[in-house]
Amino acid sequence: MFNSPLFKTGYQPQFSGHETFPMRYGWLKKAYDAVKESQASSNDHSVFNDEGAIARFGVGKNMVASIRHWATQCDVIKPGNKGNQAEVSEIGKKIFDDNGLDPFMEYPSTPWLLHWKLASNKKLTTWFWVFSHFPTDSFERDKIVQALEKLGNEQAWSRMSKSTIKRDVECFVRTYAAKPATGKQTHEDTMESPLTELSLLKAIGKKDGFRVVRGPKATLGDGVFAYAVISFWNSFSTANTISLEALAHQPGSPGKVFQLSEDDLTDRLTRIEISTNGKLKWSETAGLKQLVRSEKITDQDALQLIDIDYQGEYEGKVA
Repeated sequence: MFNSPLFKTGYQPQFSGHETFPMRYGWLKKAYDAVKESQASSNDHSVFNDEGAIARFGVGKNMVASIRHWATQCDVIKPGNKGNQAEVSEIGKKIFDDNGLDPFMEYPSTPWLLHWKLASNKKLTTWFWVFSHFPTDSFERDKIVQALEKLGNEQAWSRMSKSTIKRDVECFVRTYAAKPATGKQTHEDTMESPLTELSLLKAIGKKDGFRVVRGPKATLGDGVFAYAVISFWNSFSTANTISLEALAHQPGSPGKVFQLSEDDLTDRLTRIEISTNGKLKWSETAGLKQLVRSEKITDQDALQLIDIDYQGEYEGKVA
């Protein structure tokens, strides 16, 4: 059985921070711009907590807190301490700057990158558990709530209540599954989260039923995939080889987070040498299926690999 951070002594679950609002289009750009402007000024207070926050973001106090949460968890900004000024991150600069790769989220690789940041983050308990641990493809919200509550009781997690878990699971579902359109809503109204575009979660026939969609991901770019592989590898092992098994099945791995089968994953790994300019190579020597690297690649250097996904022909094609 693979080790998981959720089962380690002292693990602290997180089921809140989003104020029950799923991430929405435009929020990350707003957060990035506000923090960048604040950094350029003499302001030493958080742009999310000062008196002008509601007017600045054009939403209520709880939504301002939610914007900060999503921008922080997606690694677009780095939080300040005790109300101090936040800072823009390398990913924030690269994607959401006015001269960035995709400030208005028109390319499919951007939501995939954000999904990787959320679902590979062990601190976001529901996200990490559903994609890395849930044993079946289909579920109902209450089943997820019950399973997380059971796990929390077994692990003696603190700061946990059923009502908080229920709200978190509701937010999780709304992050990935579009609401059915009603007569008064347009298609755009129902797609409040950009991650619904990934089609990772689908509503199924029975009431409140959903299915995690496993299989090839045509719109997942090779650059973001390579970044995810390197980021996972750096957190998992210092060795210069990593097995297909770990990349496919270890909690928080690319195989788990992107919901890829071993075959889908292998197809991508066999061509990763191209997208990494030879820094990673696929090997099947002596029957061992593994990736090999000649030296460690930092997460910051790996971030440069995503550039290949942001070419004109991919614009707007999210599935």
